[in-house]
Amino acid sequence: MLKKTNLLTVFYLLIISMTLSSCEAIAGIFKAGMGVGIFIVIAIVAVVVFIVMRVRKK
Repeated sequence: MLKKTNLLTVFYLLIISMTLSSCEAIAGIFKAGMGVGIFIVIAIVAVVVFIVMRVRKK
């Protein structure tokens, strides 16, 4: 039974690796990374603007 399960696991991994292109996977990772990077930059700029506004009020 154990050998049959291992064979099925290898078969499923093989099918998945053939259907998904590595380029598509890497493109998805970079798109997600770029989105997170843009969000972080906007958040940092917002915090800096908020701090500058608070300092100028005093």
